[in-house]
Amino acid sequence: MNLTRSFLLAVALPFASICAGTPEPVQFDSFSYTGRDPLYDTPLSPGHFRNPIFAGFYPDPDICRAGDDYYLVNSSFACFPGIPVSHSRDLVNWTQVGSVVSRPGQLNYDGLGISRGIFAPALSHHGDTWYLVCTFVDAGGNFVMTAKDPAGPWSDPNWLGFDGIDASLFFDDDGRSWIVNNGEPPGGKALYQGHRAIWLQEFDAKALKAVGPRTIIVNGGSDISRHPVWVEGPHLLKKDGWYYLICAEGGTSEDHSEVVFRSRAILGPFVPNPTNPILTQRNLPSSRRNPVTSTGHADLVEAPNGSWWAVFLGCQPYEGDYYDTGRETFMLPAKWVDGWPVILDSGLAVPLEVSSLAGVNPVRSKDTPLSGNFTWSDDFTKPSLGTPWVMLRSPHETWWKTGEASHLLLEPRTVALSGNGNPSFLGRRLQHAHFDAETTLHVPSTNGVAAGLAIFQNEQHYFRLGVVRISDTRAIIYVEQMTGDDSGYQMPLAGDFGTPMGFRISGDGASLSFFYSRKPGEWIKLGPDRDAKVLSTKVAGGFVGTLVGPFADVEPQ
Repeated sequence: MNLTRSFLLAVALPFASICAGTPEPVQFDSFSYTGRDPLYDTPLSPGHFRNPIFAGFYPDPDICRAGDDYYLVNSSFACFPGIPVSHSRDLVNWTQVGSVVSRPGQLNYDGLGISRGIFAPALSHHGDTWYLVCTFVDAGGNFVMTAKDPAGPWSDPNWLGFDGIDASLFFDDDGRSWIVNNGEPPGGKALYQGHRAIWLQEFDAKALKAVGPRTIIVNGGSDISRHPVWVEGPHLLKKDGWYYLICAEGGTSEDHSEVVFRSRAILGPFVPNPTNPILTQRNLPSSRRNPVTSTGHADLVEAPNGSWWAVFLGCQPYEGDYYDTGRETFMLPAKWVDGWPVILDSGLAVPLEVSSLAGVNPVRSKDTPLSGNFTWSDDFTKPSLGTPWVMLRSPHETWWKTGEASHLLLEPRTVALSGNGNPSFLGRRLQHAHFDAETTLHVPSTNGVAAGLAIFQNEQHYFRLGVVRISDTRAIIYVEQMTGDDSGYQMPLAGDFGTPMGFRISGDGASLSFFYSRKPGEWIKLGPDRDAKVLSTKVAGGFVGTLVGPFADVEPQ
């Protein structure tokens, strides 16, 4: 049974009186997010940067350099806008400059679970054109988009017509181009669970299609006799006459790793590095301080000074294998040893402070900080949503408005967070284990309308903190927990609703606290602490991190 509906039943409110006519939009005056992880309290040394470079839900990084400019893209799954594009001139200071999927008509997200949709985008630059290849899982497969500027606008998708995931492009120096991706093993016959292969096919960059025969260049992984699993995320590069193929291997949890192969010819044979993997944390003691786990899905880039760098995903647990922030983007210098790239020597832990290119220091972004502790706020004065905000799936109608009288208006609708639609919810990425997220809103003016803050991992694992109007003089403040079944806490609220209310969700590692305020600065705790592990990948599953932000809806009758 829906929790808020049970509130209404408890006060014997006739359902016929709820939400008669069109509900009024709910007004939010502000939102703020503060990260306060203790490990970031120590100041950075000069000339160093902090890992992760993109904290929170920024998985599957892919990097591309054009001249002195670097661009990086990440998976976004069923969030919209999709595929954030970030820019840097020094590999340390990054700003999101756009999104590849910025128009609702580009891709159809209808009915997708939050961990489906956009998998592992790969960005390439050739001539005067930018290319983005990607997999739209459960909704069309592999596609390519093009743009003249990586910030956008990007074209509609051109569907490529082959199976598998994690496609990426390689432009050779002989004028030919190739597409490489993860797919089924030979004949579609897996020898064991997780058996996959890496396929290669020529790509026509003008016609935007794969041409000619498809060839398997890696079967199983670095050593098929040891039954390696989930070889994926392939990228090709060429150096000193060798073709190098780097791939993720081992699955995206604690056994994740990065491996490398090389060949003198593009069609192979590709030989594995005898000292694979070139990056992993799976053999390190779990008791190590400030662990980074699940490292892999890497990409390499060469800087103008000849140094090499690797971006890759990793996770930061607050306890055991529990993390709510999802898979994040890390960066380390890469080195070449005996003709092979190495990202991190075996047995070493991923450092959280790294020496950067000479003379480069982090500068706090004026737009949206991406790492370390910070406070970010939005008073909704701009006519469009800022880059941190995403929604679940692409919208078919505009249910939000900003810029008018310096506030956000959300139209309450019956689309639920627990469904596979596009609810009236705006989320920004959770980037810390210790955080405060706050909003100020006006109590809904329409009976049966609820509004507040939601912290969301997937359709079955989220919390809502808010207020629901039940009559002209009464409302209910509540905490709702969705973990497959409903559980919550509630309290009546009576009196003058003319002044804004504040709501705050605070995280401290494995616990979440919920607060409300009727006077600025006077926070009252609502109910007991909750288990933050509900939002962890280990409990909730999937491939995403957590989002937090304002919501408004009409409770079902």
